[in-house]
Amino acid sequence: MDLAHLLTQPEGKTLEFKRDLSSPEKVLRALIAFANTAGGILIIGVEDGTKNVLGVSDPLKEEERLANLVSDRILPRLVPAIEIVTWRSLQVIVVEVYPSPNQPHYLKSLGLGAGAFVRVGSTNRCADAALVEEMRRMVRNETYDESALPRIDSEAVDLRVASELFRSVRALDRAGLQALRALVPHQRRLVPTVGGLLLFGKLPQDEFPDAWIQCGRFVGSEKSHLADSIECRGVLPNSLVSAYAFIEKHAMRTTKVEGLKSSGSSNIPLRAARELLVNAVVHADYSQRGAPIRVAIFDERIEIESPGMLLSGLTVADIRHGVSRLRNRVIGRVFKELSYIEQWGSGIQRAASDCRELGLPEPQFEEFAFRFRATISLVKDRAPQMSPPLLAIRSALLDPKAKEGLSSQQIADQIGIATRTVRTHMAKLAGQGLVRAIGKNARDPGRRYLWISR
Repeated sequence: MDLAHLLTQPEGKTLEFKRDLSSPEKVLRALIAFANTAGGILIIGVEDGTKNVLGVSDPLKEEERLANLVSDRILPRLVPAIEIVTWRSLQVIVVEVYPSPNQPHYLKSLGLGAGAFVRVGSTNRCADAALVEEMRRMVRNETYDESALPRIDSEAVDLRVASELFRSVRALDRAGLQALRALVPHQRRLVPTVGGLLLFGKLPQDEFPDAWIQCGRFVGSEKSHLADSIECRGVLPNSLVSAYAFIEKHAMRTTKVEGLKSSGSSNIPLRAARELLVNAVVHADYSQRGAPIRVAIFDERIEIESPGMLLSGLTVADIRHGVSRLRNRVIGRVFKELSYIEQWGSGIQRAASDCRELGLPEPQFEEFAFRFRATISLVKDRAPQMSPPLLAIRSALLDPKAKEGLSSQQIADQIGIATRTVRTHMAKLAGQGLVRAIGKNARDPGRRYLWISR
């Protein structure tokens, strides 16, 4: 367990710090949220916020108490890994939880309706009924868009619309719709699936009123001045085409002239925007109610957000590395046949590559309020410039021998400048979020600094 590294990290989807076990229910909520989401590590004996290591006074007793709390108060049974770790002269308790195959877990005292929690950023949120049902589907290896809609007649799926969409791919008949799982047998008759209605339905928004794409172009960096907007309704493939056309419409184009030839370019990385828009449509949670997929174009960024968190077991770091889990198999299969998707899990990496080629930062991703947002910056990436002393400090802190950090005096001795000057530089680096101080307070003689990897 690399405790020194964990202490440099902020609280987030897979990491939380607790001062002690004085509020056991908060600790249990965090463990449940980790198990129901992407797993995580909880460290007891560290002050959240300051990261001061306070330690646990009787770690063996507290370890046993925690194990009993988990066993007695969480259903289904959860078995986290609990370890006592030494930090200098102190000891902390490190609890590691893996994504559970038995979710949803919940607090026995609150019941499943109010006691199942998920991790959203660095917070633990009560899972609503739709999210609880999604966890159950995952355990059964089912997806929402494969669900049959027995109260709706098969004629609600428009073969003409489906045939037109597949015109350049292959001929499509009702047997083909069954092969795509747009129609499935139910009690001796064919009925639409959720995916079939969303992809080829005559009136998909009658059943799923939030399954559309809302696009807006705003002046400036806030949503106070709406310059243009469009509502992309109907079947998902057509909504996707309309939303992308809106992004293209608002791409400011510049022309570069070389001799007798001219070439145009856009301020928007269109290929990246396309990849992230397709990703939002394919991975949206259409069981959620309340808001559609949204595309917001500002002067300096584009935001594409969709209902639904990342699937259980996934983090933002995972998707950046091409790890993918398909939330909607029917929609994903059709989009792949229509060539909207080239290869599973590669869209986000291609979007990042396209942004880098244009000198833009890689897209940023975040989960909030059971929704997922991708943001493309339209401002050229400018790497921060560092003076020679700051570069020397960076080099000293990144040395493998400095894994547990260095004190101001140690840094001063290594790079040959005054300790007071080092402290001034460290304050600047900490303000930029490049280093983290570990110690009880600023006067702690054992205070050390660690470089935060980016």
